Amino acid sequence: MEMTQDYIKSAAESTGFSTKKILNVRGKLHDLGKARVMGILNVTRDSFYDGGQYVTEVAIAERVERMLKDGAWCIDVGAYSTRPGAPEVPEADELRQAVFATEIIARHFPGTLISVDTFRSSVARACAEAGAGLINDISGGDLDAAMFDTVAQLGIPYILMHTRGTPENMARLTQYDDLVKDVLDTFHPKVHRLTELGVKDVIVDPGFGFAKTVEQNFSLLGRLGDFRILERPLLVGLSRKSMVWRTLEVTPAEALNGSTVLHTVALLRGANILRVHDVREAVEAVKLVGCLGV
Repeated sequence: MEMTQDYIKSAAESTGFSTKKILNVRGKLHDLGKARVMGILNVTRDSFYDGGQYVTEVAIAERVERMLKDGAWCIDVGAYSTRPGAPEVPEADELRQAVFATEIIARHFPGTLISVDTFRSSVARACAEAGAGLINDISGGDLDAAMFDTVAQLGIPYILMHTRGTPENMARLTQYDDLVKDVLDTFHPKVHRLTELGVKDVIVDPGFGFAKTVEQNFSLLGRLGDFRILERPLLVGLSRKSMVWRTLEVTPAEALNGSTVLHTVALLRGANILRVHDVREAVEAVKLVGCLGV
């Protein structure tokens, strides 16, 4: 579906385009009318910020307990580093570590909503069987042709993210005619296909930092409201990414304040879910922005 710039603008500004705010996860309804915070649990050894910190049962359980106490709505498990330039992870290694972490969370914290960050349908299926309730696919179905069918068969919500290529080469694939229009044109047929397959709950993620320059990331954030045309919950992942620390000329470890500023901007522009490393600070941002009544 091709869209003109004027059409996107008018749709984003129209009150006729409302976001679906109720998420059904295995029969339990989650209200996204108030923004939610998804806590990141990287169980890899080479993630850009906290790689190697959470690879044992004790470390994973302690990390999850802290995030839940800080107000996390969901825990997003990632066993494949998708930082720019990251090497490929063997499927067996990702599957083993992702299932390991999912089972630990399900055992220690029954009832916790678990998301699994994977583009592989085999990992998605195994983790769903181990207790995961959402699949967070950074490739938007592009890296595994079986993913859409698998999610439909599992009957669980799917996070559809925008990127190009793979983590190894995406930094070179940043040429767009019109960034927001091109991302939307990628989303529309995929959302339609998922709906046809019977996937009732699709969350969209514009993919900050994935096949986008720092400048493009800020442009995307500035026009986040345009994504209301999709009438789907909007997930934003900005936490400690290069658009923060490169702009501020700090390190990822020093990027908490900048991340919180951009999380606030995202909330004001309609984000329904923040995917973050620092749960407490994001929860506070949600609470304060919520007081504005926007």
